[in-house]
Amino acid sequence: MNKDRVILEPARFDLTLDRLSFELIEQYQDFQDCCMVGIQPRGSVLADALYDRLTKHYKISDFPYGKIDITFFRDDFRTRAKPLEADTNHIDFLIDSKRVILVDDVLYTGRSVHAAMSALQQYGRPERVELLVLIDRRFNRHLPIHADYTGLQVDSLDKSYVSVDWNPKTGKHKILLFEEKAD
Repeated sequence: MNKDRVILEPARFDLTLDRLSFELIEQYQDFQDCCMVGIQPRGSVLADALYDRLTKHYKISDFPYGKIDITFFRDDFRTRAKPLEADTNHIDFLIDSKRVILVDDVLYTGRSVHAAMSALQQYGRPERVELLVLIDRRFNRHLPIHADYTGLQVDSLDKSYVSVDWNPKTGKHKILLFEEKAD
């Protein structure tokens, strides 16, 4: 049995989302020539939460927001035992000359972010892409990718697993660290 421990409880989770929202407001102010894209599936949940906070709680006017699927851009696409199922892209705008906020839940090896940047190219040439992650695992990065906005840095062993537990019914979200990844 895998033992888990909570590394970010619900109250701090909400504060972390607020801090990330404030960092984006400080950087982008009116969010002109900017868009937000969540990496499906888990990064888009975080992007939904941030977009909701920015537009409803902090009264930022609507700005382009979408979700991108990276299934066919992954470098392990053909090495999986069972076929991967792709999600639908939800991007109805071009990113030409826009500042893109790319959102994912956990940054670990950097491979998902690399795939997302490749997938974004079909929507144009952005002015800049900045990465926002809820958790940055820091160790064992396979590619030279770093987050511009980070909720929490976690130093853990390679065999450990970080899970973001979104609870839409209660709104009490938390982050768990498992000693070993479950099979």
